[in-house]
Amino acid sequence: MENIVTSVNSKNKTFQIILSAMLISLVFVSTLFLNIRLPIAANGGLVHLGSAMLFIISIIFGPKKGAIAGAFGMGLFDLVSGWTLWAPFTFIARGLQGYVIGKIAWSFHRQGNYVLLNSFAIIISIPVMLTGYYICEAILFQSWIIPFTSIPGNLVQNTVGLLIAIPVCIMLKKLPLFK
Repeated sequence: MENIVTSVNSKNKTFQIILSAMLISLVFVSTLFLNIRLPIAANGGLVHLGSAMLFIISIIFGPKKGAIAGAFGMGLFDLVSGWTLWAPFTFIARGLQGYVIGKIAWSFHRQGNYVLLNSFAIIISIPVMLTGYYICEAILFQSWIIPFTSIPGNLVQNTVGLLIAIPVCIMLKKLPLFK
């Protein structure tokens, strides 16, 4: 009997590792291939579908998977796309953002099933992300003023992500696989 339990636990751990890797890949690919650099300022940032994918994953799979997918997926994007200096900050800011969304969306055993709570979770996570990148830019540019120029771009990025993620989550939650 003990061998069966060990085998089941081992298979579940393997599945969780594979699932995490797939979710990281989804965020990475969504960020890498579908992005537009904003002409707002030198550090105006990008609008990309990685934010929407991060939001979807956090709502569908919860805080741990959201944090892992956001941190590693977008951090990896920074490493391979010329934003290398930003990678550690992205890892923290996007990992926290994914965690916050998942934690709120999954609070009180709701498991991401309430549209208003999911929208609220994303909205609450935006200041977390903005603060992370503000601190990053303050360190990189050695200024507390310059980082303000990236806030509009980050707001656009998060708004686009929210407008895509919520309808996609509604559709996914109707599938038997995600119920």
